[in-house]
Amino acid sequence: MAEKTETRKGYHHGNLRQALVDATLTLVVEKGPQGFTLSEAARQAGVSAAAPYRHFKGREDLIEEAARQGFEIFADLMEAAYNKGQPSALAAFEATGRAYLAFARNNPGHYITMFESGVSITAAPALKDAADRAFFVLTNAAEDLSAHMPADRRPPASMVSHHIWALSHGVVELFARGQPGSKSPFSAEDLLESGIGIYLRGLGLIGADE
Repeated sequence: MAEKTETRKGYHHGNLRQALVDATLTLVVEKGPQGFTLSEAARQAGVSAAAPYRHFKGREDLIEEAARQGFEIFADLMEAAYNKGQPSALAAFEATGRAYLAFARNNPGHYITMFESGVSITAAPALKDAADRAFFVLTNAAEDLSAHMPADRRPPASMVSHHIWALSHGVVELFARGQPGSKSPFSAEDLLESGIGIYLRGLGLIGADE
């Protein structure tokens, strides 16, 4: 049976679930992931306080869905950036770094629910699958870079991908999201690209002139 249409602003027939997710994305930016209630999300979406319970058990369930959608978008962007950077493995790696920065800037609500809300990535299979897909892009890039090295000298691809993930995340948190104290004489893109280059040269994955 189709959902009954609410007459308040912000909600139209059939999209209550997504309207609540969109409201959550706005609220987490304004108030933080713990700074609002489910009834506030309902009010933001223009529906009654009871309406969210048609789709979500509570606020955490709603944040989890917003995070899942964010990881799906994020994984799509990372995959597109990686493929666009081919055939150079290094160019593909750097492209994924730029995609990370762009995602954090352009999707602050999703970014917060994914990385700052405390939601467990393993909380639901769909959420874990989406997160794993994004991680796999970096792992695949690391495997491509290390393919020319002797097997006994190759660093574990998953270790490299997690190091790059941590580096990217640190640059985002400190320099790419307009947080207080985030002044730097260099752009976030330059910081990330130079950091990736130093790290990969240190491992011997790229030459000094790359």
